[in-house]
Amino acid sequence: MSSYPYKTSVAPMLDWTDRHCRYFHRLLSPQTLLYTEMVTTGAILFGQQDFLAYNEAEHPVALQLGGSDPEAMARCAALAQQRGYDEVNINVGCPSDRVQNGSFGACLMAQPETVAECVAAMKQVTDIPVTVKTRLGIDEQDSDEFLYRFLDAVVAAGVDQLTLHARKAWLSGLSPKQNREIPPLQYDRVYRAKQRYPSVPMSINGGITTLTEVYHHLTYVESVMIGREAYQNPWLLTELATIDEASTIPSHREAVAVQMIDYIDQHIRGGGRAWHVVRHMLGLFQGQPGGKKWRQYLSIKGPKADDARALIEGALAFRESRETKLADLTS
Repeated sequence: MSSYPYKTSVAPMLDWTDRHCRYFHRLLSPQTLLYTEMVTTGAILFGQQDFLAYNEAEHPVALQLGGSDPEAMARCAALAQQRGYDEVNINVGCPSDRVQNGSFGACLMAQPETVAECVAAMKQVTDIPVTVKTRLGIDEQDSDEFLYRFLDAVVAAGVDQLTLHARKAWLSGLSPKQNREIPPLQYDRVYRAKQRYPSVPMSINGGITTLTEVYHHLTYVESVMIGREAYQNPWLLTELATIDEASTIPSHREAVAVQMIDYIDQHIRGGGRAWHVVRHMLGLFQGQPGGKKWRQYLSIKGPKADDARALIEGALAFRESRETKLADLTS
């Protein structure tokens, strides 16, 4: 198979994979590629805040762009390279009404020439990889022929890597959440696409939850992208790190929690709230004894907390306690 430096990645997830989430995830897996939430070209070029901000510790990190104007996409790609991003990715997968109204996301599968023009324009102004994340089809247009018409165009434009979410998207009638669950997974179609484009690195995404599944997919494609499972059960990232043969992998969840204290305090000193960070840590003890108590403590105390050490150490102690009850947190 063609070379690609990242065997695993965490999917871009709106409202979830912000810079605080990515910092936390990086502590768990040193080499897994992390994606930003989708950021629109309009937000980057005309927004009042810095939508490209990230922590240097997040590398390798990819910016996912939402847009369909080649000139704007190229400007944002150039900015991404200037800011040090390792990759810039085009969103052709999001099916939400808001995204469709902005003429980007999954609806762009019906406009392969437009996406190809974006790829070409972005590659003209950058040296970092320009990649595309897409579905297998949209609405009734979900044949291999339809998919290959889209992929042929972006491959011809010089796309550096493709990520295929192994489902089609319904542009009307289903919510974004339903679009992640109802359309059936078709991994075999991703495998066939890889055979058609052997020289283009390919990643598979959709419904993947275990290390065993990851290893299975890696026999067909270069890389595997994990979505919701990586967020809800973040300790899975330490297992993904073994695939990348990372030299430093945390062995204790408690140590990772304590490592986050300085970062949370720094965010508070900068005018932020502890909850902006700790909300991403609720799943750290998923499936472990006391995991529910950890979530309860952070959910109740986190929104008003202004002392990171007291919050994290309190949550760890509450998790370990045998007699303490939830009522004690609210009394």
